[in-house]
Amino acid sequence: MHHPAAQRITGMGATIFAEMSALAARTGAVNLGQGFPDTDGPPELIDAAVAALREGANQYAPGIGVPALRGAIARHQRRHYGIELDPDREVVVTTGCTEAIAGALLGLVDPGDEVVVLEPYYDSYPAMIEFAGGVRRPVTLRAPDFRLDPAELEAAVSARTRLILLNTPHNPTGRVLDAGELAAVARVAIEHDLIVVTDEVYEHLTFDDHRHVPISTLPGMAERTLTLSSAGKSWSVTGWKIGWATGPAELVAAVTAAKQWLTFTSGAPLQPAVAAALDAGDAFPTALAHDLQERRDQLVTGLRAAGLSTHVPEGTYFATTDVGELGWASGGDFCRALPERAGVVAIPSEVFYDAPDAPGSGRHLVRWAFCKRPEVVADAVRRLAAADLTR
Repeated sequence: MHHPAAQRITGMGATIFAEMSALAARTGAVNLGQGFPDTDGPPELIDAAVAALREGANQYAPGIGVPALRGAIARHQRRHYGIELDPDREVVVTTGCTEAIAGALLGLVDPGDEVVVLEPYYDSYPAMIEFAGGVRRPVTLRAPDFRLDPAELEAAVSARTRLILLNTPHNPTGRVLDAGELAAVARVAIEHDLIVVTDEVYEHLTFDDHRHVPISTLPGMAERTLTLSSAGKSWSVTGWKIGWATGPAELVAAVTAAKQWLTFTSGAPLQPAVAAALDAGDAFPTALAHDLQERRDQLVTGLRAAGLSTHVPEGTYFATTDVGELGWASGGDFCRALPERAGVVAIPSEVFYDAPDAPGSGRHLVRWAFCKRPEVVADAVRRLAAADLTR
């Protein structure tokens, strides 16, 4: 008997990360595709999780998260940004930021509601908008500078728009939205009475003089902004999947209402460990950002030496190159040929666009991860330098 999949997932297939990671494993290529570090977070964080395991934190945690972690998240927001939160009503712990995204969209978007989203986008955004029955309205950050155009943002809003889904520091471009761009988002949100859901998982991983500013700190935005983040990126424990959503109680309640039917709760022994890490201060994320900046420079220098036009990211784990000048029809063609040609895997950015062929869009863009040990980056750079990368 034939049992077809539900229509909502028909055509989605596997994520590009699964495809390219499998290609890396099959060919033995250096994997600069999926964005996870190849070293663990601070030993104190690991030790805290082991202690929690041994001390009996192995049963269900409260659905909204253990009190210690909710309190630590509130203190983190106050310490860094001056944001005051009630940890019992304005914080919910999620299974990574990915579940926070899912909970936000399922909890806030009705069928037919429009969601304005920055493009290129993290690939869970369009999937969850579709699951919620929403309609996405992309606003493209156009190469090579990837700046937000306020006029395009305004033009994307209609009477059916429910929310703006923001991401800064931005994956995959590495942009950190500046004061003018954030002000433009705030102006549109206030004028049209929109919710802003903002994914800030790379909040501590910015470079040079760029600093992350939460949009909820702008005038008139605290009451309409749901902020999402996690411990995975800033503390190098991406596999722990401990994230959170913070903001007005009614927005957090919407996330919680959806989340309770997804995982309900997760990571009970990891939550007190993350709480301890948040309360321990900023030494590890600060050092990590410094190390990542050095690896960014190492990779960008190597990519340029290999003949790849490369944008210097202001934050995140990722650098973007344009392979059109090398004669490739698309980044996808380049990335699927690259493991055999050079023994390296990267991600084609075209999959993060609705219309990758539009001017300034992503047909020829490729994303490279530099959140790897220096010797791994060096190996990848050597391989690229020795290969013929032209079509």
